[in-house]
Amino acid sequence: MKTLTRIKTTAILGLLLVFAATSAFAGTSFIGTKNKGQQEVTFKALQGKLVDAETQQPLVFASIALEGTNIATVTNTEGNFVIKVPNENINGTLKISFIGYENLVIPIKDLKVEKSNLLKMTMISVNLTEINVFPNNPRLIIDKVIENRSKNYSSEPLLMTAFYRETIKKRWSYIGLSEAVVQVYKQSYNNERPDQVKLFKGRKSTNVEKMDTLLFKLQGGPYSTLMLDVMKDPYMIVSEDILESYDYSYVNITRVDGKLNYVIEFKQRSGITTPLFYGRFYIDMDSFAITSLSFNLNTSNKEEASSMFIKRKPLGVSVYPTSANYLVNYVQNDGKWYYSYSRGEVAFKVNWKKRLFSNTFTTTVEMAVTDWKKAGDDASFRPSDRLKMNVVMSDMVNGFAEDNFWGDYNTIEPEQSIESAIKKIKRSLDNAK
Repeated sequence: MKTLTRIKTTAILGLLLVFAATSAFAGTSFIGTKNKGQQEVTFKALQGKLVDAETQQPLVFASIALEGTNIATVTNTEGNFVIKVPNENINGTLKISFIGYENLVIPIKDLKVEKSNLLKMTMISVNLTEINVFPNNPRLIIDKVIENRSKNYSSEPLLMTAFYRETIKKRWSYIGLSEAVVQVYKQSYNNERPDQVKLFKGRKSTNVEKMDTLLFKLQGGPYSTLMLDVMKDPYMIVSEDILESYDYSYVNITRVDGKLNYVIEFKQRSGITTPLFYGRFYIDMDSFAITSLSFNLNTSNKEEASSMFIKRKPLGVSVYPTSANYLVNYVQNDGKWYYSYSRGEVAFKVNWKKRLFSNTFTTTVEMAVTDWKKAGDDASFRPSDRLKMNVVMSDMVNGFAEDNFWGDYNTIEPEQSIESAIKKIKRSLDNAK
């Protein structure tokens, strides 16, 4: 089967890891438009934390959108967010949506500016009397997803502004952190050509903690997050020749952005040795569009799973993934569904033959679309402007020296641990002056 071969021989999701013996760590500078953040402020920054109204638990990767525009962001793993609203939209409203919860629509005038707002969402239950169609075979729902793909997803190219972040942790300490604002030329969903990425500005540091044994790099950068758009690149899970490799089952009915969704679970069939995936589809009941997909790689076959990720490593080192978790979300606009956010997190165990203790590394990549518009076919990027598919972002950008580095670009709010790492970087830079 061609798809199984492709999964087996292609580094999964572009997350290629390069190991090499080293004792060096990077210097600092930055790439981008230096004076963007120094221009007149043309926006208001709204901060908030999103929690469950009953349990007070944070709601992670929820969509935060400025109504009437395509400006958006997501909450982080602690439920926090910041969205920069242009001054001309300051009388508008924010719409917040999260799987299984009632939408929250808040006038911006009701929010504190430059101070954190605690926002609560209420979980909703679905009345089964609302459901008109419930096929006996969940595989039929997946077939409808494929059948309706060209109708549900954009048939014309888009220009997207997006924020990308990748991190590498050694146990609990960050040893690599890269961030960038990029522009994405997103091909139409009936075009098999790959999406294109152009770098606006970015920053990084690999000296959060000196790494005296291994240089650990991620190859693929923003392309690795775009490959999680399974409706554009379906070979992993929803291509027609891979469907027979999975078993499907109904889990529940829920609401996403106010609409009823099937929740369908899938896992690879027994007898298939190639590492495949297991997870959950959220599928809009009216359009049969995937609104969200969370999935994990089956890492039980250590040797084969390792071969999917590791490009190069030193002799005497064994490396294998212990977990690989992924998420992709879509949003609807004028009857079409658009890629909005994706995230991948892979944990590795690293063993040296002559060392008593092993190390654990965790890599995370994520990208959120913060604005977009329709683009003509002639709006694709010049080859000289495009990032290469095998880009290593940590080799492209440097530095954390500038205050207000992002200016009016929207970003994903860093978790406290990342924020602490950034503060540590800045302190080290200040001490070096």
